[in-house]
Amino acid sequence: MQTNAILLYYNALTFVFYIPLLVALIVFYLYTGLAFIDVYNLRPEHISEDSNGNLWIVKAREKTNNLCNIPLLSIPKQILEKYKDNPYCLDKGVMLPVPCNQLMNSYLKEIADLCGIRKNLTTHTARHSFASVIALANNVSLPNVSKMLG
Repeated sequence: MQTNAILLYYNALTFVFYIPLLVALIVFYLYTGLAFIDVYNLRPEHISEDSNGNLWIVKAREKTNNLCNIPLLSIPKQILEKYKDNPYCLDKGVMLPVPCNQLMNSYLKEIADLCGIRKNLTTHTARHSFASVIALANNVSLPNVSKMLG
């Protein structure tokens, strides 16, 4: 019985520890429209600067190998900056310390439950929200949204 209580306490602490990261990641997905695996494998070489000094995520999608060009807006830029010195990121050569997809979606479900959100909250939900809330709502053409999503 005591072991179960300790395990529950540990799991709760782990969940609380992950909340800032989960929020940062879901916002990153929302502002970029990238799929889970594309964020999981995002590396510094995928960030390019154009002739006007704007930063872009330029990478082949993992699933389709189609090249996507996504403007790096200020909020995702701040998220990348926040985690640039994270030990996991430095060790793996990635830009964000993304937990495995199953764990990520499990924690997102728990956050949705705590917040009373009835929709199934996943990384893929954020990708769709990018298309409708960020891109289309800001008059980005459907063909361009399609290209951004790869």
